[in-house]
Amino acid sequence: MQFGVFYFPTDYGIDIGELASALETRGFESLFVCEHTHIPVSRRSPFPGGGELPKRYSHTHDPFVALSFAAAATQRLKLGTGIALVPQRDPIITAKSVASLDQLSNGRFVFAIGGGWNAEEMENHGTRYEARFKLLRERVLAMKALWTREEAEFHGDFVNFDPVWIYPKPKQKPHPPILLGGETDHTLKRVVEFCDGWFPRARCDWEPRSAVARLRRAAGNAGRDPSSLSITVFNAPADASALAPYREAGIDRVLLEVPDLDRDSILRKLDTYLPLLSA
Repeated sequence: MQFGVFYFPTDYGIDIGELASALETRGFESLFVCEHTHIPVSRRSPFPGGGELPKRYSHTHDPFVALSFAAAATQRLKLGTGIALVPQRDPIITAKSVASLDQLSNGRFVFAIGGGWNAEEMENHGTRYEARFKLLRERVLAMKALWTREEAEFHGDFVNFDPVWIYPKPKQKPHPPILLGGETDHTLKRVVEFCDGWFPRARCDWEPRSAVARLRRAAGNAGRDPSSLSITVFNAPADASALAPYREAGIDRVLLEVPDLDRDSILRKLDTYLPLLSA
């Protein structure tokens, strides 16, 4: 089981290159960064975590720019979006960003994606909340075409373009792994249809053994080889005994939280995680 972290790359937090270097030096496998393009002041959509929306949600750098700096500061660390809000992203521009980062990082990018929860945020991008997953599916399929075909075209309900040339192509073939966030059975159907892995959150009712069984069952129902699908658990517990069932169940990767603290406090927090890496 691999150990990575997730972090909101804020404009007031630790330098992202320094964080990436510190993670690689300490033996972490990966760094995933969160995304929000902006936060509407209206706050019509309640924060899923309850209470006031934390400051970090409205202060994030663009994930691809942040990960480019992280890539330049490291050699081995895998670099992921966790998650990229595909319903808020143009698929042609995003496909180029993904391929460029994957090329420039020598094939270290992981594309974890999701539909999002903030209805007014996606409305500002012209996306209706109710249609977000249909839009996400088409954009992913369109990006796959752009990454894998010399002359790519796509014709759907939301995405439509005639044959185009687009370069670079990703370093990883056929493309970087696509992981989909969420915990529902609908999520699992989407994972086995057009993704390479599952990116669930470790919520109070989430249990690794039954989760692995759910994914395998969904893959079998769709005629998909379960071994072709990975599981990365977002915000896993930072406790050796709590993580033991994850390892036993065959979870591929867990992501621990890098908190919204100052530089020195973050580096100290990383050090407290080190015993978990060798447990």
